[in-house]
Amino acid sequence: MDAHSYTAALAELRTVRDEIKKTQAALARLEAARDKQIAVLAGYEKAKAERIAPAAGLSLAEVVALAPALAPDSLATTGDDAPDSATAPPATAAQTADDAGAAPQSAAPAAGTPAPAMSTAPGKPAGPSAAEAPPQDSSGPPPAVLGTPRTLPSIPEGAAGDGWFTHTANLASTRPNFTQQARSTVFLDTDTGVLVHRDQTHRLELGSGSAAEILTAVFRTLPGGVERIYITGGDSWHRDAGRYPYLRDAVAAWLNAPTPGWRTDTGRGRDRMAGHFVHPRNPVARYQRENGEEHVEIRSVGEWFDLDGDEPAVARDAFVLLWQALRRHWTDAVIMGSPSQTGRDLWTRTIPARGQHAEGYPVLSEELRGLLHATAGQGRTELITPPRVPEQLPALVEYDRTFAYAKHTWKSPVGTPRRITAATFASWSEKEQTRALYGCGHWHVRVTVPDTWNHVGLLPAATPGERAWHYPAAPGTTFTTWAGGPEIHTALANPIGPWKIEILDGILFDDGKPLDDWAKKLKDAWTNLTTQAHFQGDAQQARAAHLASRAVRAILLYGIGSFAQRPRTVTGTTPRHLERDVPPDAEIIGFDDDLITWQKPTGFARDPNAHPEWAAAIWSGARAALLSQRHRDQDTYAGALHTEPGSVIAFRTDALYLTSTHNWPYHHQPGDYLYKGHLIGPLAAPTSEEDLLQLRDAGRAALAQTPAGA
Repeated sequence: MDAHSYTAALAELRTVRDEIKKTQAALARLEAARDKQIAVLAGYEKAKAERIAPAAGLSLAEVVALAPALAPDSLATTGDDAPDSATAPPATAAQTADDAGAAPQSAAPAAGTPAPAMSTAPGKPAGPSAAEAPPQDSSGPPPAVLGTPRTLPSIPEGAAGDGWFTHTANLASTRPNFTQQARSTVFLDTDTGVLVHRDQTHRLELGSGSAAEILTAVFRTLPGGVERIYITGGDSWHRDAGRYPYLRDAVAAWLNAPTPGWRTDTGRGRDRMAGHFVHPRNPVARYQRENGEEHVEIRSVGEWFDLDGDEPAVARDAFVLLWQALRRHWTDAVIMGSPSQTGRDLWTRTIPARGQHAEGYPVLSEELRGLLHATAGQGRTELITPPRVPEQLPALVEYDRTFAYAKHTWKSPVGTPRRITAATFASWSEKEQTRALYGCGHWHVRVTVPDTWNHVGLLPAATPGERAWHYPAAPGTTFTTWAGGPEIHTALANPIGPWKIEILDGILFDDGKPLDDWAKKLKDAWTNLTTQAHFQGDAQQARAAHLASRAVRAILLYGIGSFAQRPRTVTGTTPRHLERDVPPDAEIIGFDDDLITWQKPTGFARDPNAHPEWAAAIWSGARAALLSQRHRDQDTYAGALHTEPGSVIAFRTDALYLTSTHNWPYHHQPGDYLYKGHLIGPLAAPTSEEDLLQLRDAGRAALAQTPAGA
């Protein structure tokens, strides 16, 4: 580019800037007019928010916020017990339990009577805690989540709460008595039109890449039919992304576009998966012929692993290697549509056929499941910014825990849970308290950060938002939260100094191994594939083996997540001329000239494999290991608490970002800290996730170019 072109481009950029300002101003005027019209409509004595919401393109809550007089009696109903509509409007697309990602908005009475506090160890009481106050941690949540922290639910007092400690009647995980059926699968790159089916390769003409064009081209090429189409490249559901404010809207429009000869699948036989799943990156489209004779789903291979320009044949080879590795441990193994489905199916085939647990693993009461879902967060994600870290960093070093969750599956909660009240815990001996905290439990606690503390936070605290957490670290901060035994133990017995913990209430299970056999088999498959990737001489097969190992990781990771059983959310569409049929408790998430797209919570399904207590225990163990993890063979420790204060820059689920390197053991075993990136400074400390990810990528590239042994 020369100086003249540069000047012309700047002028064009200013024109775009001015157009953006004009458009924003026009949008603001339209929104003001809409809000004014809603206020006018609210003056009508028979006005109903559920009628106004779809007309305005807003959710019920947004309309009520603009016109509080329209609040219906059902508005106080939480997501978990919101009534489901008796009938679904036309073209409903159901989001299933396997893919759902909504969180409950639980509410419950305040915590029970506080117990004596623990300081250096369980059983050693400390004085009364200071009055609870909002955390004063400068490293707290980013500005977007500042505000009044949400109140976490607690267990009701007395018999009402005691009644939660049971199992759901006639609902248990049991070993299947049928053989899972494989589905005919193809791999398609919608950019190039390359289709791989078994050992054959075809080239298709896909036009604009609509679902209808994909189905037509595939079934014309393979008249015998297929049941699953994995998209390996092209992401055709993003083809009109520029026309929509959010990717989700573009995906919904692609999924709901007309498909002549096909209609949305309604499920069949044992397969409860039906309807489209709207996801901004990895959606699922499910169709069946108008005559009902053929069923097919279009999915993204990104659910399993990230392709980096690989041909569809490489993805096909990866799935073949994955199937072969699983078959060594499960003679009836079948790769299903998603890693979570596959992981859950494989796990059920490890349930003992005889002996203890042969009758299955009972599912907890819905109340306890809701409590665990609302109070047991997943991976720790936190960016620590100045002044808690230097504004100029000497370096940014990344350590990533290899196959981390597989490290924490050896022990899981089983049996009927027991309630451990504050009074009960206080009455125990120090030995009994220690044993309980080392066991499988989930604890409601009041936490006080020591006055001399100068390192990262140890326990999660709720912030505004459905699932937002931060980790207070400012000396003297007091907050109430829920945490698992591994995190509580780390707070009490960390290498720097004990925190003050008061047990308010608790859920305690027996120790068991329901996931141990399943996880061992997956770890062996992962090790086998990782070894193949390292020693395979053929570059394509080595790449396929690496992708297959990533798929095994996804099976375990998302399999664990599926045990958490998030409350289901239904996503659907309704023709614009039938907008009064939009469910009254639905949220409008998009619309065009023809269709209104909405979603609504439907609470927990009767899922026999719902075990949020297992997911919560694993997530707690993984968060604790980011802080401190012992390597027995070397009698040494790794983790954030074994670094200098002020040197931890960020946590991202399984990864730590530091300002210096550490000689932590790495033996290619699950849970080991892999030295993954190193960017030499001075560097400006990241102040946003985008900044961190840019530095992370640069650090990985820099380390990859560093000669071995340097």
